[in-house]
Formats: sequence, structure tokens, C-alpha cells
Amino acid sequence: MNIISFLLYCFIVTFTPGPTNIVILSTVHNMGTKRAMEYTYGATIAFGLLLFISAMLNAVLVEVLPKILMVMQIIGSMYMFYLAYQIYKADKSKLTVKKDGSFMSGFLMQFLNPKVILFTMTVIPTFIMPHYKAIPAVTIGVFAITLIGFLAFLTWVLFGTIFKEFLQKHNKIVNVFMALFLAYSGIMIWM
Repeated sequence: MNIISFLLYCFIVTFTPGPTNIVILSTVHNMGTKRAMEYTYGATIAFGLLLFISAMLNAVLVEVLPKILMVMQIIGSMYMFYLAYQIYKADKSKLTVKKDGSFMSGFLMQFLNPKVILFTMTVIPTFIMPHYKAIPAVTIGVFAITLIGFLAFLTWVLFGTIFKEFLQKHNKIVNVFMALFLAYSGIMIWM
């Protein structure tokens, strides 16, 4: 497994602005850190649950249809290129967020967030399953990715104001670098 590509993919997808991170940032500003942490806990538990479901579903699919792994790798690569393009052209002025901040809204948001759904359905078969198929290894992967997601959410809580100002000030430069790193990860799947 190319650990650098794996970590870049996980880092970029979880740390870059998306619906969950934007809601966390908004919650910090409008309702405070405690409320944002409630939301973060719900989001993290749902994120881990989605990763677990994805790992189980992909394990079954690989057993039944061995060629599905290659298809998921292709989908994963294409999704990375799509995200790279979206990050590159992102316009933060058009974002709107619902300001709830509860544990349940954080939990439910993950099941409605296309970024999270596609990420959880592609990261396991793209990076872990081609190299590790044993349940303990896949489980460690799920926990590692969940931890990365939690750290991303926590970063948005703890540094929300600073991060928001930095992104606004250097938006285009940050987007170009994140898009390039994500495209690199998509290419490295095939190397």
C-alpha cells in the first residue's frame, strides 16, 4: 500500500471544507465550542459506522465478484479527480449551512453527505483491500481512518476562526495545492 497516497487522500478529503466541516465551523462561531463538540462526536461516530459498513460490504463484494475491487479502484480514482477539480474551482462565497450543532444532526449529516458517502465507499477498496483482506487489518484501517476524520473535525472546532480567516485570505493557493495533492493520490493508486 502506498501509505503517502493513502494519508494524502484521507487528509485532503477529511480536512478540506465540506458540508460537515463548514457546519462545525459555523457551529463554533454561532453556538460555541461545547455545542460544536457535540456535533463532532455525532459526526465521528457516523463516519466510523459508514466506514465499517463500507468495509463489510466491500469484503462481501470482493468475495462474490473479485473484479469489483478494480472497479472500485477506478471509481476511487475518478472520485479523487472529481474532488480535486471541485476543490480547485471552489467558491466559498456560495456556501450555505444549517446551524443546528446537535449530536444527532452531526450523526445524520454523515448519511446525507455525498462527500462522506463516496469517500467511505472508495477508501477501503482503493487503499486497504488490495493489500490487506484479513478482518483485523481492515478493522485497523477503519479505526485509523475514523481517527483521521475525528482529528479533522477537531481541527475545525479548535482552529475554526483562524482556519476560516486563512482560507479566505489564501483561498485560491490552498485550493490549488489541495487539488494537486488529491490528483497525485488518484494517480498513485495505479503505480
